[in-house]
Amino acid sequence: MQEILNIHETAGMLNKSVVYRTFPEVLKDVQEYISKNFASVLRDNPDENRELIESYIGKYLEQSNVGVEGMEQAELCDLLYGEMTGFSFLTRYLYRDDVEEININQWRDVKITYSTGEIIPAKEHFNSAGHAVDVIRRLLHKSGMIFDNAQTIVVGHLNNKIRITVMGDGVIDKEKGLAVSIRIVNPRKLTKEQFVGFGTATGEMLDLLSMCFTHGVSMCITGATSSGKTTLMSWILGEVPYSKRIVTIEQGCREFDLTAVDEEGNVLNNVVHLVTRFSDDPRQNIDMVKLLETTLTINPDCIAVAEMKGGESMQAINAANTGHSVITTIHANSCEDTYYRMVTLCKQEQPGMDDATLQNLATKAFPIVAFAKRLEDNSRRIMEITECETLQDGRKKMRTLYRFNITDNIIVEGKPKIIGHYEKVENLSEGLQKRLRENGLPLKMQEQFLAKR
Repeated sequence: MQEILNIHETAGMLNKSVVYRTFPEVLKDVQEYISKNFASVLRDNPDENRELIESYIGKYLEQSNVGVEGMEQAELCDLLYGEMTGFSFLTRYLYRDDVEEININQWRDVKITYSTGEIIPAKEHFNSAGHAVDVIRRLLHKSGMIFDNAQTIVVGHLNNKIRITVMGDGVIDKEKGLAVSIRIVNPRKLTKEQFVGFGTATGEMLDLLSMCFTHGVSMCITGATSSGKTTLMSWILGEVPYSKRIVTIEQGCREFDLTAVDEEGNVLNNVVHLVTRFSDDPRQNIDMVKLLETTLTINPDCIAVAEMKGGESMQAINAANTGHSVITTIHANSCEDTYYRMVTLCKQEQPGMDDATLQNLATKAFPIVAFAKRLEDNSRRIMEITECETLQDGRKKMRTLYRFNITDNIIVEGKPKIIGHYEKVENLSEGLQKRLRENGLPLKMQEQFLAKR
């Protein structure tokens, strides 16, 4: 290892014919110098290598005779170190509660998706392709993931609520640096009043979903990415009485934080949060299927499977068909398509089972489906809530309970606006009403959902 330079001793040397430049210009040059010559110290563990990194920065400033007007060299080194080993300008977006997604299309193109649905270009961008790569490597380092030429597609996380998907050289053009999607999952919890105020649903629709799940009816929330599925699911889980035990099961990183505490820090409810664990040794892997199998042995009242996207779908269906309240999400284009999607996923676990049997299991397991959608004007709506009723002869009947009717699409100040209204279409089936009463739902509460349409 090179002898560490004493930054303070070299401070005076910079005063000899120093060329003053802007901080971004100096940062760009120093970033390229460190990335080219000492990339490993940034990649391995920048916190432990701080003194060494600052010595390299000081050496570059001394040899180049550059500085920033009004800054001493020690101060400049500190700022450069912080910029290079932190998350650069991304930091100011990562921890805001009104930002849902950061999309890096290339090092010069960064777009921010806000909770309002607006997608706005960031005012800043990286200084170079190398700068972008270094910053994202540091993000991934927090989850123990390595991004290099051998692994050009990496999925990691920064903390429980920030997912990172990275694609690099070999998948995209080298001069673009990389492409990254950073999803800030469920950045803020919404209240029932906020859901209604935003037009996501009516209060009655939300009450129905909460009532059904709390009283033993499993359900699936379906829709595309960023349609608001997880946020709605979190609210429903938050309505579960404290006496019931909730177990959440998630892939890779934790999105839910359902623990309720009083002013003194005492836990009020009954929640267990579980997350999968990846290991290079397959024997040490703990996947969604394993977590679901284990969960059924610890006496849960309610189970939340963050997302159905593989073999865990069969286990979730089995859990729901054994009397547990199970809530999950899935990617599908409508309530009815949800069941076909479930069948496709279950085939991964049970390839020999015929489609009709799987569909029968899926519809019995999840009789209630809510379809969420992000519309062209960036508003989020629950477009439909359905019940799949199983008739006495075994046939299935899809009952639309509520739906959002779009009546017009207009342009206001150059932006699209969707005009529509919610409509109650049908009541819950007699069979589901009976099931809810058996599970403790007071008749008076049930009757409020049986009013004339």
